[in-house]
Amino acid sequence: MSQSDDRTVDQLNEEADIAADYLEGLLDIADYEGDIEMGIRNNRPVVQIVADDDTDIKHLIGRKGEVVDALQQLTRLAVQQKTGERSHLIVDVDGYLKRKRQRLRNMALDAIDEVRETGEPVSLDPMNSFERKIIHDVVREEGMKSRSHGEEPHRYVTVYRKANAAAADADVDPDVEEFDEE
Repeated sequence: MSQSDDRTVDQLNEEADIAADYLEGLLDIADYEGDIEMGIRNNRPVVQIVADDDTDIKHLIGRKGEVVDALQQLTRLAVQQKTGERSHLIVDVDGYLKRKRQRLRNMALDAIDEVRETGEPVSLDPMNSFERKIIHDVVREEGMKSRSHGEEPHRYVTVYRKANAAAADADVDPDVEEFDEE
């Protein structure tokens, strides 16, 4: 059981409140209009910044989500400073993460289709751990097997048929994350 699994709903709500206060302060400094929505999803506090006028809010997403990722890291640090505990808080801006998850899901399904058609493993472009986890989860749901290879920031996922995965075991990489439903 991980540390976040041990947290009570009150503790998770406290983290969300601290995060919301911190993000409201940042929005004020940047002179951006935005509403803060809080909740708990998968035993993790979630704070979303939403706005009617999405012109400014897009700046909080940034190129390939770089700004929202940085906001999340800063907000987690602010929560940790107040609580003394590491936070697994999720920060989203205008539904960016939901759209990103859907794009990654589609990418995984395309790779799965290619593996089923050709029988050959398919390697995807490098991605961060959040992105790789989504790919691994979709692959597992579809009854296939996947592995992460390489070192950050060039770590990537390869999708295999279960039969091909046995052959891939012969050249196991010590830095490999392996995900299988078994």
